[in-house]
Amino acid sequence: MIATLRGKVLERGSGRIVIDVGGVGYLLAATSAAIRMAVPDGEEVTLVTHLHVREDALILFGFAGTAERDLFELLLGVSGVGPKAALAIVSGYAPDQIRRAIVTSDHALFTSITGVGRKTAERVVIDLKDKVGSLPAAQVQDAADLSPADDHTAARDGLVGLGMSVAEAEAALRSIDAELPVGERIRQALAAGASP
Repeated sequence: MIATLRGKVLERGSGRIVIDVGGVGYLLAATSAAIRMAVPDGEEVTLVTHLHVREDALILFGFAGTAERDLFELLLGVSGVGPKAALAIVSGYAPDQIRRAIVTSDHALFTSITGVGRKTAERVVIDLKDKVGSLPAAQVQDAADLSPADDHTAARDGLVGLGMSVAEAEAALRSIDAELPVGERIRQALAAGASP
């Protein structure tokens, strides 16, 4: 198995990167965080990888870190989630947000990702709820300590109630300080130009 690749970025595009490692160009399907890391400026980049083996293809996936790869591999174990959907989920949100969504049964976060429907979101939450805490990088509190109506979810739901889609609300909240009260988060998200 290929665990990491270090080399110069030859090209990058929508969902893919080509890295030159010792004169061999490796094509990787990559997360958005990995693509942001891989700036083709002559500097070397190191990406964590997963080699997916199928009957008809070998597909190399690239990740910004082990937390992304670990979540990707867990998602592959969920019935009905293939590599394309797993990559979309891991690309859509930070690993901590995905873990929190699993622990709090936040199906809306998953359904905000293109290609992930309600049934798939429910399977992800059900299948991974017990496993997500076992990830080495997981800083997830026990499910009993988290309420489905935590401050982030409450702020997102408030923005959705004002007319935003779940994806728009999540995007608007990414740049807002997580320590602020819910009402202030909503006010700042709206003031930042996110129009409902």
